[in-house]
Amino acid sequence: MFYSAIDRKPKQVPASQLARVKNIEQTPQVALLIDEYDEDWTRLWYVLVRGGAELVSDPAERKRALEQLRTKYPQYRSGMLTDDAPVIRITPERVISWGKI
Repeated sequence: MFYSAIDRKPKQVPASQLARVKNIEQTPQVALLIDEYDEDWTRLWYVLVRGGAELVSDPAERKRALEQLRTKYPQYRSGMLTDDAPVIRITPERVISWGKI
């Protein structure tokens, strides 16, 4: 399971109106790509995770996810991630990888 939150970086519209939020509400299938680029192409790799996504509504799960994100990313501890930030849960269904991971 992966969590992603919508932080306080400037947006054109409120978080609830963002295309990614509306898309998840309408079609909850998502892809998460993690990759590494290098000028030495023998060192390239990627992991593609396909799965379902949903906005986390359970307060305890939201709190736990936000704490995990703040622990991992120092910039979130300085106010970029508010307690009311929308949190997206991604549940992997298929994982594909390539290269030297």
